[in-house]
Amino acid sequence: MRYSSTTQFVIKLLAVLVFACSFSFSSFSQETWSLRKCIEYAKDNSLTLKQAQYGVELTALTYKQNRLAKLPTINGSASGGFQFGRTIDPTTNSFNSDRISFNNYRFDASMPIYNGGQINNSIRQSEYDLKASQADATFAFNNTALSIANAYLQILMAEEQLENAQKRQYLSEQQLEQTDKMIKAGTLPENDRLEVLAQIARDEQTIVQSQNLIDLNYLNLKEFMQLDPSTEIAIELPEITIDSDSNPDAYGFREVYSSAVVSQPQVTRDEMNLRSAEIGVEIARGAMLPTLSLFGGLDTRWSSASKIVTGSETERIPQSSFFLPGESEPLDFEIEVTNRTFADNPYFDQLDQNLGQNIGLSLNVPIYNNGRNQINVERAKVGILNAKLQSDLTKQQLKVDVQNAIASAKAAKRSLDAGNKTVEAVSAAFQNASKQYELGAINTFQYTTARNNLDMAEIDATVSKYDYLFRLKIVDFYLGKEINLK
Repeated sequence: MRYSSTTQFVIKLLAVLVFACSFSFSSFSQETWSLRKCIEYAKDNSLTLKQAQYGVELTALTYKQNRLAKLPTINGSASGGFQFGRTIDPTTNSFNSDRISFNNYRFDASMPIYNGGQINNSIRQSEYDLKASQADATFAFNNTALSIANAYLQILMAEEQLENAQKRQYLSEQQLEQTDKMIKAGTLPENDRLEVLAQIARDEQTIVQSQNLIDLNYLNLKEFMQLDPSTEIAIELPEITIDSDSNPDAYGFREVYSSAVVSQPQVTRDEMNLRSAEIGVEIARGAMLPTLSLFGGLDTRWSSASKIVTGSETERIPQSSFFLPGESEPLDFEIEVTNRTFADNPYFDQLDQNLGQNIGLSLNVPIYNNGRNQINVERAKVGILNAKLQSDLTKQQLKVDVQNAIASAKAAKRSLDAGNKTVEAVSAAFQNASKQYELGAINTFQYTTARNNLDMAEIDATVSKYDYLFRLKIVDFYLGKEINLK
């Protein structure tokens, strides 16, 4: 069916108004999300990204701990208790049978002087481990961002298909009115009305399918974002245009792959892991060398059995007379006895009196440890081989991904070009069918078939357009460019 320019303008205006009204209504109840906002929300709420970030934090703590290992260690201890029966007084080392209370205090300090370079190497290793962990978190973020971008584009495609389906339904309803007029005028048989009704039913089915596709794609987007599925959102609907200068055939594998090796975090992660493994060998060898450390300490104690003399008094005690051999007179004598008075030795005085110090050097020379050190060296060497293998596997997979990305972009470009040509050809065929239909040269079924062919061609072209756009973004991603729809 052919419409005048005025009628076509009215149809387009009504479609725009309907879309604008629906969008305005949804804006009051739904929040509009841009692609950047979706990605930022996922960055803060995705469980996968949180897990990767926790890994970074744990590695950072290990790095900090290894750096602090150069500093001295200082520890204090205190103990107290009671002794019963015959025990040793901890302050005098004498045996007592009394009940004794006691306290002990001790401070110990030590600092490594030489340990085979294990501390410095551990610091270097943990620094590489931290960089590897950060790169791994970036890799997880990139994968999530790509998934969100794909889901976002799928929604845009479904929204465009829904809009087109609504326009087709409106045109079908207009065709039904025109068909009824032609049937009434005797130009068309009444059976043609059934064909138009069937087309309206197919249009309604397409609308339902498009809406279902939108809902499913929103669920996918929310899943990648870790957003509650019950949360109502509406994505921003930017104008999607593809640069006419874009040419996937101009992409060279070496160019894209070279950029990917530099920009992709998984490559950086494997390089950092390899360096960490190499330092692991040096750490294992360091355990076979002597270690020298400086130590020192303070200790003191208190005991309730400790007493101090507070006074003394001398007393002369007469003794019984006795006769010396060969003497007839008895001999009298006295014994002097000194009586002392005692008091508890004050608590803090005892701590001061019993204070002891020590300082020295400790040398530990590994001689034989059941072969553990040598096995650890061999295990670290295997770790290097495994890290190299993982790096090669990652680069090999990256080559495959880059080749697939370029090939997919080229294929999508050809599909889009073919789809656009098909739309042009089918559109011309539909315009011809419309003229024949108005002249009565073809029936409604033939006209509807021509229009369905145009609809299918437009749907295929829409799918090809969004697929091509996404494939271009994948190549841009490997070229180190930011993911956006501009």
